[in-house]
Amino acid sequence: MIERLTTITELPVTEIGIEGRLRDVSPSGVATLVEAIRENGFVGRITVRRKKDGDYVLDGAHRLTAMRELGAETIPCDVVRCSDAEAAMFEIDGNLAGADMSTLDEAYFLARRREAIQKLHPEMKQGMAGAAARWFELNFSSLAQSIAEKRGITTRQVYKIMAAGSKLDPRDYQLLRSAPKPIALSDLIEIGKIEETVERYDVVEALAAGAAKSAKAARKAYRAARGEAPAPASPKDATLARLMDAWDRAGKRERMAFLEERGAEVAALFGELEQGGAA
Repeated sequence: MIERLTTITELPVTEIGIEGRLRDVSPSGVATLVEAIRENGFVGRITVRRKKDGDYVLDGAHRLTAMRELGAETIPCDVVRCSDAEAAMFEIDGNLAGADMSTLDEAYFLARRREAIQKLHPEMKQGMAGAAARWFELNFSSLAQSIAEKRGITTRQVYKIMAAGSKLDPRDYQLLRSAPKPIALSDLIEIGKIEETVERYDVVEALAAGAAKSAKAARKAYRAARGEAPAPASPKDATLARLMDAWDRAGKRERMAFLEERGAEVAALFGELEQGGAA
């Protein structure tokens, strides 16, 4: 259980560490905060975790770094004691509540959030049946809805994003974040299908280096290099691939225009899918 140390309201900036975070501090984000703090002063508080070996930032790493660059001696903060899983949840939820996250970020953070919940509630690892599944749904549904509204997608797609992120390890995530073009959900889903670690690493490295336009293309190149002929795509698979590729290439404006034209048809199909009647 999280313990709040209410008697502490500020700490020296040099005594607060930054360690083990899922996402590195962004230099551009820090630069923006430096200017804002210099003009308007520091507003709010960061959250700090107190451990046996020292204090570490839980929420507010960008603000802490900005204050360091400005030469501040202390920073307003809330100090807590908590477990590693609780600390992970704190960072994850703070990032998911923000507005600037890519599909890759959201996929990775949502998957890590589920892992943290399972560490806090081990009974949920057993297929998430019964009361455990209902508990997860109640504690995730509002977050899923918030993300869905922010991104203009359905909650079902949010769950797909989380499932795709569960296939990524920290190395995959950091490499994909450096890719020259944003990683699409279709890429993450394709990576999730890969069973061999060597192939997954090869595909991730190809995307990170900009050597492949998609995970599917990277997998095709990987098989070709090994002398493996790809299985011929069925007409249904080929049509689906073209649809997904068109959606991935479209911007938000084009996607909104598509939904205005075909939204009623999409809604009707989702209704059939919910009833288990999708062909």
